[in-house]
Amino acid sequence: MPGANNIDEVVAALDRIIAAALAERSRIGFFAALYRQVTLRVRQGIADGFFDDGPRMERLDTVFANRYLDALAAWQIGTRPSKCWRVAFDATHRTDLLILQHLLLGINAHINLDLGVAAAQVAPGAALHALHADFDRINQILSTLTDEVKVVLEQFSPLLHLIDGVGDEFDDAIVNFSLTGARDDAWLHAQILAAESPTFQAATIAVIDAKTRFLARLVADPGRLVTALLETVSLQESDDIPAIILALNSIVA
Repeated sequence: MPGANNIDEVVAALDRIIAAALAERSRIGFFAALYRQVTLRVRQGIADGFFDDGPRMERLDTVFANRYLDALAAWQIGTRPSKCWRVAFDATHRTDLLILQHLLLGINAHINLDLGVAAAQVAPGAALHALHADFDRINQILSTLTDEVKVVLEQFSPLLHLIDGVGDEFDDAIVNFSLTGARDDAWLHAQILAAESPTFQAATIAVIDAKTRFLARLVADPGRLVTALLETVSLQESDDIPAIILALNSIVA
């Protein structure tokens, strides 16, 4: 799969992944559809002048997306992507996971690993500081989109609200997953990587990947009490994969 050169090519690549997932009834399409929605919002933000530096944000979006596209291509041909992505992609063959778990596995890998790496690549060294404000503006986009995604998920998983009700009782990677916290960690990773020479970056990325894989395993296979809760939620969850993909892919016009 050739890499994207701009944000329009990112959207086109995601369209191809989603089309294949619909034809194959593959859960690969869950995260791809969600990611396409975020990309559309970012592209609109660039066009509307929402960011301080639109061209730089497009470069970041493209570099960031290519890490996902490259990881998926590697996994599909049987080679090894980063460890956290391998957990996420392998999990798409599992029928016992909630839609939410599949989405969180993709979000975990892409934000906790890929985002910091991409930011440091686009704005290395002292240039990273100037990126911070636009980096944080993404949180505003994600905040709005998160509420819309939740509405879609509840259409296919009517007991999903049960997970919200136990956030204070369980110290768990699923019920307490924080998108803002993950992005804060990504910025910390970017600061570390931007200050390092290429000689040391590979080792740092490997450490971040290992930590992110650990989180992925907690999302895919949580403890006994949380698993029992998820099994209850799954009893009423739809298994109509194409319908779920289409709904996730229809949030942004």
